[in-house]
Amino acid sequence: MKWTKEAELELKKVPVFVRKMAKRAVEMEVGNAGREEVTAEDLKIAREKHISFAEEQPEKNGLKPTRIAIVRCETVSEVCPGVACFKAFKQRRAYFKDYGPETEIIGFFTCGGCPGRRVSRLVEKLKPFNLDILHLSSCMMLENTYPVCPHKEEIKKIVEAMGVKVVSGTHH
Repeated sequence: MKWTKEAELELKKVPVFVRKMAKRAVEMEVGNAGREEVTAEDLKIAREKHISFAEEQPEKNGLKPTRIAIVRCETVSEVCPGVACFKAFKQRRAYFKDYGPETEIIGFFTCGGCPGRRVSRLVEKLKPFNLDILHLSSCMMLENTYPVCPHKEEIKKIVEAMGVKVVSGTHH
């Protein structure tokens, strides 16, 4: 597939870690349209179609969105799909009751297994997306229903040291 000079310049604006994937996606779109040359306009259209939803949007009603993430236990994730966490958030119940309509969940992930080996790495990945608060899911807090998380306090300290507020709980 041939690329115009302008398209090549536009492609260089794409972060290196996703550039190959972006290039393949654009070439597939252009090929499906029956064309053999990628233009800068093709990249702009692909950005609008595939990426713009994740980019920073203007504030709604003058309110800065609160961006939260939820970390849950790796072991419990084998039996829990996270439905209660999402329902509690949607209905603004339990540990989500103080959030307004401008609040967004921008991450939902497991700890990666003891001792929470994945948490700091994923929090670091979410910080460029303006992560404000990390919720430790209820499965990490309960001591009778699920296995006790022996690392919850350590995880909390690490995340707070990264400048992110931590809330202990989601739906219980």
